Formats: sequence, C-alpha cells, structure tokens
Amino acid sequence: MSIRSILVPLDGADASNKSLALGFAVAKKFNCHLSALHVRPDAKDTVPLLGEGMSVAMIEDMMEIAGNEATSRAGRAREIFEAAASKHVAPVDVQPSAGGFSAAFLLETTGREDDAVAAFGRMSDLTVVARPTETSDVSANLTFNAALFETGRPVLLAPPEAVEAKFRHVMISWNNSAQAARAVAAGMQLLKAAKKVSVCVVESARVSGGCGPELTTYLARHGVEAEVRTLSGSRTSVGPLLMQQIADGDVDLLVMGAYTHSRMRQLIFGGVTRHVLGTAALPVFMIH
Repeated sequence: MSIRSILVPLDGADASNKSLALGFAVAKKFNCHLSALHVRPDAKDTVPLLGEGMSVAMIEDMMEIAGNEATSRAGRAREIFEAAASKHVAPVDVQPSAGGFSAAFLLETTGREDDAVAAFGRMSDLTVVARPTETSDVSANLTFNAALFETGRPVLLAPPEAVEAKFRHVMISWNNSAQAARAVAAGMQLLKAAKKVSVCVVESARVSGGCGPELTTYLARHGVEAEVRTLSGSRTSVGPLLMQQIADGDVDLLVMGAYTHSRMRQLIFGGVTRHVLGTAALPVFMIH
C-alpha cells in the first residue's frame, strides 16, 4: 500500500508534538499529505456533574473557564502545526492535489477526539499517534485505541523520546498471523525504502521457525531482500527477545501485527503487543 495521506491527532501536549514531528518527517520522506487534527471539546462536555449542588452562576463560570481553555489549546495546537510546517517547508493546502508534500490543519469543534480520529483515520493511509505510557491520560489511550481498532488502517507509534525517521533498518516481528500479514502488506512502501530488512521469528509451540523463510520469499517477489533471525523462547519471552534484537541490531523501525490474541488475554497474561507498548523506544508500525 502506498502512503499518500497521514493523519496526526494534535492536542498540544508534548507527546502529540513528537507525533507531529515524526508525521512530518514521514510525509516529507514519502512526498505525501499530512493532516493535523485538533478537536476542540464543547465546554458542556468538560464540566462534570452540571447542576448537582451548583448554582447557575457557578455553572456559567465553569463553562466560561472551560471554553477559554479550549480556545487557548486550539490556538496552541495551530501554532505548533504552523511552526512544524514552516520547519519542514511544507506547503499548507486545505484541499491538496493528488500528489506532493503538503499539510493542513483540521479543527473539529464538536465531538470527542477518539471519535474524530476514527472517522478521519478511515480516510487516511496512516495515523501517527504517541505510544501510550503509564503517565498517559485517558484521552491519549482512547485516541490510540480508536486509531488501531476503528480505522482499519495502520498506526505509527511515536516513542516518548524524539527520534529521526531514518527507517534505514526495518525489523518485522513475524508470527505468521493475519495481523502480521496485514502489517507487512500495509508497510511495503517502508520496507522497499529501507536499506536493510530483518525478519525476527521466535519459534515456539504456536510459531514454526519455517515461517520466516516463507516470508522472505514473499518479500523477494516485491523486490525486498530480507534476512531471517530465528530464535527460541517461551510465549512470555517473545517480547523481551524482540526488544533485545532491536537493540543489538540498531533497528530504526519495527513492523508488527497488533494483538494477535485478544486484548483481554493480553491484559491478563501479557503479550508481545503489550510488551512493545510498554517498552519500545523506536517508532512502531502496527495494524490489527
């Protein structure tokens, strides 16, 4: 799949600023359009328990404060977008042409960010969001889940620390699942642009070591040369082994399927996706 349009939710927080920087770098690298989406919440939705033990004057004051804060955040988000567009010399085009590097700032004044991301993400080839961390607020996790589960499109996770979008060495976490196959197909443009592609297979009772060479044959038909690293480990060791391979191999980008097993199972027993979400220090390209 060719990446022609990128969506970046932008709330003005530091994490989303890093997502925007990564999104611009990818858009410039692949000569495509970037849309920065800011959702300005309705003041009524930001004031909890309206009318419960509160006077009309108190409610009005709280709504005014919430409205002013929403206006201020929207202004900051636009300033951040304009600064990034200027830095990357991106033509600002609300209705972009069929091709070329360009950018636009989208302001939604109704609804929630996760709902807007789901809607706009379906009309984008890639959504760039911050990797959720232990300190992320609820809205950040909702936005990530909307991008991953409700768009049908791939997601690029920006790590907590700013990184360059070099993508010279790309590693595929391969377990022969439908999700991993979707990730490879969706990320083919990234794989073709890389100087080195590695396939990491952790052989277990569920995953055959022979699936790695099968993938390299498939990739070769698309003009991508890849090497296979086959490891052995238990189900719970896959995530740590994968992260160690990334560290040892100076990998710039990880491509993987997300939640091969159910989210509930991973919450209870752990899993590769959960481990990556908790530890990855590099951009991660994933799809469910």
